[in-house]
Amino acid sequence: MYFVDHTFPEIAALSADTVAVLPLGAIEQHGPHLPVSTDYLIASSVAEAAVSAAAAPVLLLPALAYTKSDEHAWAPGTIWLSWETLMRTLIDIGRSLAATPIRRLFFLNGHGGNSALGQVACRELRREFGLQTFLGHPSVPVDHGGRTSEPSELGMGIHGGFQETSMVLHLRPELVRLELATPAVPEALTSYEQIGFGMPVSFGWLSDDFGPAGHIGDPTGATAAVGKAHFEAAVETTAAALEEASRFSVA
Repeated sequence: MYFVDHTFPEIAALSADTVAVLPLGAIEQHGPHLPVSTDYLIASSVAEAAVSAAAAPVLLLPALAYTKSDEHAWAPGTIWLSWETLMRTLIDIGRSLAATPIRRLFFLNGHGGNSALGQVACRELRREFGLQTFLGHPSVPVDHGGRTSEPSELGMGIHGGFQETSMVLHLRPELVRLELATPAVPEALTSYEQIGFGMPVSFGWLSDDFGPAGHIGDPTGATAAVGKAHFEAAVETTAAALEEASRFSVA
């Protein structure tokens, strides 16, 4: 299950349909109620459970904690890499895997700020090393067209909102300060029909554009039970995606 538990002769004997799974997290502010490890915790936890559940040859790589979080650079506790550093890191990891029989690399991304860069990295790794590459998420981010969990979030629960807070309540409840949770929904964006989160036209933003709280969404009704349901659904869909990745072919 764990790539790093194998010896190099064992890795040299792997089959080409083995899928290497690299969770991409983040260490960044998530409002006053969630730990800076939120994205790392969710991505790595879902990846570990999905790899264990997948009926396919899958190996879990150590998760990347530090990624592209510059939209949160204003907040103490955010530790981020430049896009150049993260891109080079992903390419170098792929180059290293290309020296093994592994030809399939799956990024499980828990931080929306990595998504565009991850897509570019997938194509670069395909072109440069011939790897079959994939980019998935524990669940489709709201700002990528996914659905919000709570009507009160108005389709904008993208960061530290109901779903993420519920997930952390399930995974590490002792880390959640729910008494500090408040709604932080940028209602002004509802006046636009084309531009916004998950809309036809995206826009560049920093998390403090929406106020000093740091989160975007409504975490106030979050529960561990809801988080458990979201986690189990994420594990199920990710395991299914890994199984498909092990046999994926465009021809």
